[in-house]
Amino acid sequence: MQHILEELEKRRAQARAGGGGRRIDSQHAKGKLTARERLDLLLDEGSFEEFDMFVEHRSHDFGMEAQRIPGDGVVTGWGTINGRVVYVFSKDFTVFGGSLSKAHAEKIVKVQEMAARNGAPIIGLFDAGGARIQEGVDSLAGYADIFLQNVLSSGVIPQISVIMGPCAGGDVYSPAMTDFIFMVKDTSYMYVTGPDVVKTVINEDVSHEDLGGYRVHALKSGVTDGAFENDLEALTQVRRLVDFLPLSNREKPPVRESYDEPYRDEKSLDTLVPANPNKPYDMKELILKVVDESDFFEISPDYAKNIIIGFGRMDGETVGFVANQPQVLAGVLDIDASRKGARFVRFCDAFNIPIVTFVDVPGFMPGTKQEQGALIKHGAKLLFAYAEATVPKVTLITRKAYGGAFDVMSSKNIRGDLNYAWPTAEIAVMGPKQAVEIIFRADMNAPERLAEREAEYRAHFANPFVAASRGYIDDVIMPHGTRRRIVRALKSLKNKQLSNPWKKHDNIPL
Repeated sequence: MQHILEELEKRRAQARAGGGGRRIDSQHAKGKLTARERLDLLLDEGSFEEFDMFVEHRSHDFGMEAQRIPGDGVVTGWGTINGRVVYVFSKDFTVFGGSLSKAHAEKIVKVQEMAARNGAPIIGLFDAGGARIQEGVDSLAGYADIFLQNVLSSGVIPQISVIMGPCAGGDVYSPAMTDFIFMVKDTSYMYVTGPDVVKTVINEDVSHEDLGGYRVHALKSGVTDGAFENDLEALTQVRRLVDFLPLSNREKPPVRESYDEPYRDEKSLDTLVPANPNKPYDMKELILKVVDESDFFEISPDYAKNIIIGFGRMDGETVGFVANQPQVLAGVLDIDASRKGARFVRFCDAFNIPIVTFVDVPGFMPGTKQEQGALIKHGAKLLFAYAEATVPKVTLITRKAYGGAFDVMSSKNIRGDLNYAWPTAEIAVMGPKQAVEIIFRADMNAPERLAEREAEYRAHFANPFVAASRGYIDDVIMPHGTRRRIVRALKSLKNKQLSNPWKKHDNIPL
């Protein structure tokens, strides 16, 4: 019996060694951890249970039968994060560059199916070179199997992807269908085709960083939801994110004990909005001052900064926040902000997370660039997402809510449950100056009269009381009481029941 146990340990040690010491040293030299080291940081100590440690590829072409390494380039299994079950796979760059074979894909599909069946999140750590060329169509079929599971699990369990090295082809399409994508600065890249292919096909010289580095995807394309300094920070932040999320769509988000008084007043909010309606302020300050213990996990902080999205807690319970940011483009809604907000709202709705919306929006971004870029369709995504959502929705207008953007930002008429306004709120079709120049065009050559008209318009609409008198605003509240009113609102909506008409699925304006 002893020799059998020794043989098992020998095989396990061989599998844990991956591509061997030289390749592990190379991985470390690049500032990257190995697949197993990453899982050790991500999961609770001692909680990881591995599947398919001894799986090998089945290819016989191009001399591959002589190159078999147990595990075949991906480590799979399950563990816990703060005691809650998650399923994981971690690509091993030291084994065939993390490239995907049919056997490799089958390992990933197995944990994807188990996660969906058992109602637990799945987290993928990517560090891979795409399809294994030696396997040809088998590797492509393997990717398709993974993609199918991504789609079937969407809205059922949270899916999180962490890009921790170069990723191309199928290894970017799969993350693109997950709920959140994070990158590691300077060591991770995402692109459909790498620099060498780009050079061959269109004769363009481009670096890995300029083609698919974090600056491209966190700041410009919006593909990634955040970029972190190193592997350790990235995995620590993923643990923090998982703490905000339910394990599946079958349950409520977790409740955490809070030491923050739920009904506390915050006097500084009474002076947050400047007296000058054209002067910006930081909407993030409002979020940090109303959430429990100023703990706010922002999503996509470097992309479309004119809108803020992320998770916080109110009296211990997870809430999704969407807020216009007056400090950037005056908080206007443009293509990027609309897409960013819409996807987040739909995630919250899919996973039973209440949505709190803070509104200070002058409208949609005008101009040929926006119109030619399909602002109409992209803006409609945010409108569609809010209207479709059946979770509790609490809205607060802090200052401007102009035009169609007022409707879009979780207004009463698209099923916002409770809609509040500060006394500083201005609710109108457009700003006073633009409005009077249209209504009283005949007075354009009479500046004094135009100024009187503007003052009249401002007196009528630069306050929340007209909207409140018509029931579009449920109450005008004192800024310092915002946390108390939102906490109470969410408590009153805890047992809300609302369903949409039966349908196979909707047809959101993609």
